[in-house]
Amino acid sequence: MFQKATPHEAYARQLRQAGLDRRAAGRAWLAAAEQAFRDSLVVPLPFAETGFFQADKPSAASYRYAVRAGEQVHVSLTLGTGAAARIFLDAYEVVPGRTPAPLASADTLVLDFRYRAEADGQHLLRVQPELLATGRYTLRVAREPSLGVFPVLGRTDAAVGSFWGAARDAGARQHEGIDIFAARGTPVVAATDGLISRTGETPIGGRVVWLADAEAGNHIYYAHLDKQLVTAGQRVRAGDTLGLVGNTGNARSTMPHLHFGIYRSGQGAVDPFPFVRRPAAVTAAPSGPDRRGEFVRLRTAATLCPATGQDKPVNPRSIVRLPAQLPLLVVGQQGADLRVQTPSGQIGYVVAQAVVPAAGAPLRKLVLAAITELLTLPARNAPAAAALPAQSAVLVLGQANGYSLLRGRQGEIGWAVI
Repeated sequence: MFQKATPHEAYARQLRQAGLDRRAAGRAWLAAAEQAFRDSLVVPLPFAETGFFQADKPSAASYRYAVRAGEQVHVSLTLGTGAAARIFLDAYEVVPGRTPAPLASADTLVLDFRYRAEADGQHLLRVQPELLATGRYTLRVAREPSLGVFPVLGRTDAAVGSFWGAARDAGARQHEGIDIFAARGTPVVAATDGLISRTGETPIGGRVVWLADAEAGNHIYYAHLDKQLVTAGQRVRAGDTLGLVGNTGNARSTMPHLHFGIYRSGQGAVDPFPFVRRPAAVTAAPSGPDRRGEFVRLRTAATLCPATGQDKPVNPRSIVRLPAQLPLLVVGQQGADLRVQTPSGQIGYVVAQAVVPAAGAPLRKLVLAAITELLTLPARNAPAAAALPAQSAVLVLGQANGYSLLRGRQGEIGWAVI
């Protein structure tokens, strides 16, 4: 009841208090925020996308991505040159049948934040500007380890030779950790700040050290040590040496390595690899022409997909067929794909090679015989965007629902029946 409101929630409350929720623009902004939960696009991590907002069309972009417990998600957004709009970033945990649970938020003051994934699942990021905002942005979302220091000095996750779940004792049990191979005597270090809760020697683990990470609620287990260099009750900082790599316990017949495990309160052992996996390479922003805010047209009939690249779904119900000559507004770019909006408001991806610039390759040119009103949508009850006088020369950029998308000499764009 007394939780601090997110910047997005505070702004929405201000709109309602000002009565803007009873006006078309305010209603559209609030509706776009809710629609984002239902129309999220599926993306792999890491990803980078350039996007575009229109002042006359309140909208929200949303992205869904898979996470593993122990990963840290890094979200950053940069605005294009000259853009001064306030942008709201909100990350949510998404569980079928439940209301999305907020995880982390930011607005224009700090458009860069990190948060830790507490469980395997799906997360959703919503990006929405304030009312009447326009401009371009670049969004990046990356995966990082939540533990800041790799547990074996001088090694990386490339040294992991046995992973979580591998068979042990002829299949009688499974490996509850990862094995990091290194030369005997290599320092084993604290992966995070914490308290040494226990040391000792066991038949299986040999010489062991337990590190309690009170902040995250994890108990970190170091086993098969050649030597222990800390004692119970000692506080350590990330990077402090706890012991040396060995092969004590039931590892006497194997090469020296560290068995590294993580146990969570009330949950038991969890896969530690996501906690220490190296960050994926930073994704470069899309190269090539910047088409954001531009109308394009399909060369031939194509599909509108809710995911990009190799993650495109195979479920035919999630794919929308688009006819040739349909004009599409480019609202984002990611790699070789364009994020587009159809005349009916659907959002998805098409391959950049499947389209041509609508203004650069118009369907035809004509001169209007009478005064023509340009509508914002190809629908009879859509509001007017502009009006062109008789004898105006226009380009026909595309067609939908019996309407033509027209562009006048001064750049006016809208729908009309001709």
